[in-house]
Amino acid sequence: MVPLTELAHQHLREHLAPGDMVIDATAGNGHDTLFLSRCVGPTGQVFAVDLQQAALDATQRRLDEARAENVTLILGSHAELRDLIPCRYHGTVAAVMFNLGYLPGGDKSLITRSESTLRALDAAWQLLRPEGWLTVLAYPGHPGGQQELECVLNWRESLRNAECTEHGTERTGAPRLLLFRKSDDGMPGGLRI
Repeated sequence: MVPLTELAHQHLREHLAPGDMVIDATAGNGHDTLFLSRCVGPTGQVFAVDLQQAALDATQRRLDEARAENVTLILGSHAELRDLIPCRYHGTVAAVMFNLGYLPGGDKSLITRSESTLRALDAAWQLLRPEGWLTVLAYPGHPGGQQELECVLNWRESLRNAECTEHGTERTGAPRLLLFRKSDDGMPGGLRI
């Protein structure tokens, strides 16, 4: 069985192109950031956001080792994504990745939370271009994680003209991956197709 992180990468690899603009909304240790950097190449642009300086430091080390220079690191909450990304990129983003939960190897009391994640998802959806992709990897096995997953699943129902596929098992505490594709007018506020 392919790990869900790799499944998200496989999926986006098929849909991203050199020169694309992409966002890692939860940089963590930089694995998704480096993946996105490689997908969009030197002519592309990656923004990586995290609330913890330790996460950005780990991401920067990973990027330095790989000599990736097309990434801008931003210290801030994923909930403020729309304000953190320059206006000229709004509506042009090819993909936004979320890897929810806590920083692996970091303080497990610092977690993504339902309220901020919902705001972040709304912002990411507005930043995406038509046919853009949003990936959400949720970990319901930690305190607050199940509630956050349920909020993401409810948010999915608010989308119209959007496609969503879900991967993982519904076993209690098992990670889940949701892949969203935005169609031409897929804004929050209606039923999804």
